[in-house]
Amino acid sequence: MKRDVFNAIADPTRRSILMSLTNESQNVNALANKFDMTRQAVSLHIKYLQECGVITIKKEGRERHCNLDVQKLTEIADWLEPFRKMWTTKFNQLNIVLNELQSKPNDNL
Repeated sequence: MKRDVFNAIADPTRRSILMSLTNESQNVNALANKFDMTRQAVSLHIKYLQECGVITIKKEGRERHCNLDVQKLTEIADWLEPFRKMWTTKFNQLNIVLNELQSKPNDNL
């Protein structure tokens, strides 16, 4: 089964793991300690993320360090871009309407 970046973010635990890796690489044990599940369950999520191509694992001695591969995550940003543009346009239109309403004299006073 081919996995892609969207499979990676489909699960809340995997999204949390990705968020945990945004500031620094972490070993598997450190990541596992952040979740209320077994280390084996977290390891399966990490393996899934690696198969999706969003993290890399570097073995250092007995530890495995997970690193975020942000290049692969750009696929999500690219996919979301049309939606971001749509919402930006809608908010800009709303801002124009609100400014027009605020600039009208209030005849009710």
